[in-house]
Amino acid sequence: MHKRHHILYFLFGGLLFLSLSSCGIKKSLNHLPDVYAYNANIPERTKINDSTFFVGNNFLTKNKQGLWELYVEGDPLERGLISGRLSQELMYEQEAVFMNKIKSLVPSEGQQKFLRKFLSWYNRKMYKHVPNEYQSELYGISRYMSDDYDAIATPYLRAMYLHGAHDIAHALQDLALVGCTSFAAWDEKTVDGGLLIGRNFDFYAGDDFAENKVVSFINPDEGYKFMSISWSGFIGVVSGMNEKGLTVTINAGKSKIPWVAKTPISIVTREILQYASNIEEAIAIAKKREVFVSEAIMVGSAIDHKAVLIEVSPKDFGVYDVENSDELICANHFQSDTYKKDRRNKKTIQNSHSQYRYDRMAQLLLEKDKINAERAVSILRNTKGLDDKEIGYGNEKALNQLLAHHGIVFKPEELKVWVSANPYQLGEFVAYDLSTVFRQRQGNPSAMTVSNPKLNIPADPFLSTEAYKNYEAYRTLEAKVEHALNTKEKLDDGIVENLSELNPKYWKAYYLAGLSFYNQKDYQKAYKNFETASNLEITTRPDAEKVAKYLKKSKRKSR
Repeated sequence: MHKRHHILYFLFGGLLFLSLSSCGIKKSLNHLPDVYAYNANIPERTKINDSTFFVGNNFLTKNKQGLWELYVEGDPLERGLISGRLSQELMYEQEAVFMNKIKSLVPSEGQQKFLRKFLSWYNRKMYKHVPNEYQSELYGISRYMSDDYDAIATPYLRAMYLHGAHDIAHALQDLALVGCTSFAAWDEKTVDGGLLIGRNFDFYAGDDFAENKVVSFINPDEGYKFMSISWSGFIGVVSGMNEKGLTVTINAGKSKIPWVAKTPISIVTREILQYASNIEEAIAIAKKREVFVSEAIMVGSAIDHKAVLIEVSPKDFGVYDVENSDELICANHFQSDTYKKDRRNKKTIQNSHSQYRYDRMAQLLLEKDKINAERAVSILRNTKGLDDKEIGYGNEKALNQLLAHHGIVFKPEELKVWVSANPYQLGEFVAYDLSTVFRQRQGNPSAMTVSNPKLNIPADPFLSTEAYKNYEAYRTLEAKVEHALNTKEKLDDGIVENLSELNPKYWKAYYLAGLSFYNQKDYQKAYKNFETASNLEITTRPDAEKVAKYLKKSKRKSR
């Protein structure tokens, strides 16, 4: 229930501003990009089967690991039109998943009506902060979007809004679990001395949202060729690498709730990936854009043979460049001098699980002092806590929280990348060589994948264990118990007690059981579960305080 309250607070908190100001709303609603100089004549789509399509020299195909591979070339409008034509069905599915998520959080028609008005007000300035190139690409994509949601906004405006939604999820942090962790290693830390980068992208909007992952290979008429992984209809970059061996990944920082959209962070990173060849150029691009949330951008560079963090926020800008070190770690707090006295950043370190994950990553890099791609993947898949402590599956203190949209590993100097297949980062890591991918793009590919299967990293053996089956059963049961708590529905004791049987080391299993028994006035059972939870690895300080409060209350009432 707290997730819904959080987003409703955000929406209705803007009501006063909306009622006082309509300046700029009409202009933004009617704005369209200048596409006059671009090519709008796109060949028809050729369908080979349900998972392989061609438009001229461009294609979309699904590999045997379940990843969609998209190749697109041309000017901005061409790229958008081709992407939309190739991916039309996928975009329908992805937008439906996202809109259903919003509907579950904002269920009433009255709230939804206000949401439409609020979105138009909130995003009124976004078009001023997104380059015309990317607006034109989004306009092309929007020509193939569903008309099912036109009551919310036109397809073009929805395409724009959905790129800002990623930033809002980071700001709210309850709308989607955000706990990304990334690292870079080079010189003495890697087997061959080369630069190696790994990251988990823990942006979660439901299992269905991560079902159709798209690995995009973009060959723009201006700038560098690049790859990225995200979802259909999304042109921003959350994880990617260009032909110069420059990589970008993003980790959310602590933000106050923003009241006007500016440049979505994924558009900033898209611009960096397309137009920067080294760290200096990446910093220059990031500096010139105004953002509306706080974010750490890890930039790895083959040319510079190292990685840095560009830390951006609505008011400040910092760069964290490690000295006399051959590793860089990033969680969800800032590390540059710019933010050392920042109140929100300090609060994040004290109250969240960011520092814990940072320390765990440092520990694993120390244990595996020389890593390669396979060892990097094993680090990303690690479910344990500090000192290899069992902290329960799904614990946000783990590097692998078992909810990641994707895990990814880069070798920038060799232009190689490994992308995880479902589920989470546990599936096979599919290998790609950018020099090969782009070199072979004259005519349709002879094989229905552009990956390099010989370099693939096998799926995690954990998938075949009883523990994994139990965790998946736990997730289903957890959602059922949380729903019952929100609706005040009574569940059988056996169902509630099964939570801890399926995930015995996870504090939340006992906490939810404790709440259920507490609401049923069975204070002895409640106390027992809260006591067990208090002795396990609780995710955050606020969570620990909640457990302590209920432990005290149930003890008093059980007398």
